[in-house]
Amino acid sequence: MFFKRRDKIIDDLIAKIEKKNLPKRYLSLFIGCFLLALAFNLFFLPRDIVYGGVSGISIITNKLFNLDPSIFILISSIILLIISYFTLGWEKTKGSIAGSIIFPICVKLTSNVDSYMHMDIDNMLLIVIFGALIAGLGAGINFKSGFSTGGTDIVNQIVAKYAKVSIGKSMLMSDGLIVLGSGFFLTNKLFAFENVMYAIIVLYIISIITDKVILGISECKAFYIVTEHETEVKRFVMQHLSHGITVLEARGGYTGNFQKMIMCIVPTKDYFLAKEGILAIDPNAFFLVTDAYEVSGGSVRR
Repeated sequence: MFFKRRDKIIDDLIAKIEKKNLPKRYLSLFIGCFLLALAFNLFFLPRDIVYGGVSGISIITNKLFNLDPSIFILISSIILLIISYFTLGWEKTKGSIAGSIIFPICVKLTSNVDSYMHMDIDNMLLIVIFGALIAGLGAGINFKSGFSTGGTDIVNQIVAKYAKVSIGKSMLMSDGLIVLGSGFFLTNKLFAFENVMYAIIVLYIISIITDKVILGISECKAFYIVTEHETEVKRFVMQHLSHGITVLEARGGYTGNFQKMIMCIVPTKDYFLAKEGILAIDPNAFFLVTDAYEVSGGSVRR
């Protein structure tokens, strides 16, 4: 009975989160899909740069069979949604429905953008970088709004579930096969090394920009400090830097001894002062510094 009540509370919480700011999130989804479609039609499709995913496959089918990419993406996405429903369930599928429909519509709406904004640029590296920046921005906006465009995202989840591998490895396999396949299909030569190398650059930049959009730029640093001079370090952080601290119970893995670990969040602008102050108090202090992308509550002064 307890577990059923707990599950009901969790289900209600998830439903509440999914309904939060829904109009704003759908607007963000449209903007994200539009940016992805713009990068696709303006930078990648005209130059046969296959960067993975269903949209990447649509570039191959467009080249080989002259199929409309938007139609191919829509049909493929619908098929994958049906497969997702039967293999992953409704909860995993519903977040991809809107994106799977909106993205091919945006691809169709921007299909003639090259005639209005023709990129008469010979520098392929410049084309690749700016195309990837726009695509990464669009993908990041989509994920941050809680949606995805479906496609091979669904394949990745299915592979991860049944092959017992991580989503990252699944993405590497699916996108890697698509990119490598394009090297054979989009050239009269044995293998289009240049196109494949550009596609790898695109995938790398998209992943970086997507993460930056989702997480933002780190404005704070998290310090985890183990020191013999706990009182002095605490006084330095709280009085001289004016930041709060949390003391955690820790245990040495080798010695098994219990000790205190100090955790504090400081703005990036105070990083140098915090680091040098800790080392001045205790030159033998052990500390770990990581980026803190989102800090809520407390009294971190920026």
